[in-house]
Amino acid sequence: MGTDTVRAQAADEAAGLRREQRGWYFYDWACSVYSTSVLTVFLGPYLTSVAEKAADADGYVHPLGIPVRAGSFFAYSVSLSVILAVVVMPLVGSAADRTGRKKPLLGAAAYTGAAATTGMFFLDGDRYLLGGVLLVVANAAQSVGMMLYNSYLPQIAPPDQRDAISSRGWAFGYAAGSLVLVANLVLYSAHDSFGLSETAAVRVCLASAGLWWGAFTLVPLRQLRDRHARVERATSNGLRQLAATVRDMRRHPLTLAFLLAYLVYNDGIQTVITQASVYGSEELGLSQSTLIGAVLLVQVLAVVGALSMGRLARTYGAKRTILGSLVAWTVTLGAGYFLPAGAPVWFFVLASGIGLVLGGSQALSRSLFSHLVPPGKEAEYFSAYEMSDRGMSWLGPLLFGVTYQLTGSYRSAIISLVAFFVIGFVLLARVPVRRAISEAGNPVPDRI
Repeated sequence: MGTDTVRAQAADEAAGLRREQRGWYFYDWACSVYSTSVLTVFLGPYLTSVAEKAADADGYVHPLGIPVRAGSFFAYSVSLSVILAVVVMPLVGSAADRTGRKKPLLGAAAYTGAAATTGMFFLDGDRYLLGGVLLVVANAAQSVGMMLYNSYLPQIAPPDQRDAISSRGWAFGYAAGSLVLVANLVLYSAHDSFGLSETAAVRVCLASAGLWWGAFTLVPLRQLRDRHARVERATSNGLRQLAATVRDMRRHPLTLAFLLAYLVYNDGIQTVITQASVYGSEELGLSQSTLIGAVLLVQVLAVVGALSMGRLARTYGAKRTILGSLVAWTVTLGAGYFLPAGAPVWFFVLASGIGLVLGGSQALSRSLFSHLVPPGKEAEYFSAYEMSDRGMSWLGPLLFGVTYQLTGSYRSAIISLVAFFVIGFVLLARVPVRRAISEAGNPVPDRI
């Protein structure tokens, strides 16, 4: 009887974890649409056009009396959102670990971001300041939400399943991004047929991402559950909490070593994502429709790449698979250097290479880091991870810009990014991940 009871409890626990995993996937499904449709495609050009309408004769807008070029307003708003996220994430992460109540915090972050994104429907005329405020709120909320979402991974997935589960999460996100982007592009391209002006179509596309985010967040909030708190410390200041987290991480130098490697190669990944369209338009002379098609192709193939690399990790381990992906990134950039101008087909080939390695690189990095987090400090440590992912990726764009300024060639600028993948490869290869996992106090998987 006792054995039957234990088996029943184990079966119930396994069923509960599977239910949570399914709910967890759906948060990526919910919020990735914001990254794809809002940040990557529509908001930057549209907010810039709104700011230009509000600009004075010299091309400046004056938020809070500060002169800002209209063309720089979007970039400055993104930067301000990163600063806000850097301050807020450590506080929220520490509170989540201290209280054990991640789900209400995830809901608050998600619905703050979804509401701000939906509010972009009212971004018309010369309301550039409204657009900037909504962007700052939505972007910071997404960073906080993703930090909490990522921190669930060590709690809902046994060590030997994390690579596969993390990969499925990324695949769900890219699939949703592709689906909604197709719908948005149909609406935008045929806006006259729907009785909409071009600007109205953009505003509907922006708002629809917020509605999607809010609607599908109900699934993880229904199926995830809170755990008992294990940590009893927190500070009342975001920057102090960040400093406290970094001090604690110094007790786990191998975890820090992995985070440094991730910071370097992820900087390269993020720069390729943000600058590939610039390379395509300015160096290769490709049209906007070609570039949007390439973005969609990347989204679709990232689903395939994430799932395929998750399977490879089961055979070769996450570390070796990530190292292989960094080699693939290097080869892809090398090929991109030689792309002929005015040849969309070859740019789509480049986009295919990026898509196939993009999702897997990110998914396996997340799952590998989850093994290096001390138990009970998941949200706190993932706040540092999320800042590496979103808040620290500035050196790549700087190198890209400086290289172009010195050489006048976008080809030289794009090939300069190889340095991030080479250095990241060397740093990651030097991390003894089995020892790092053991020193963090976690069980070491058979294949890592």
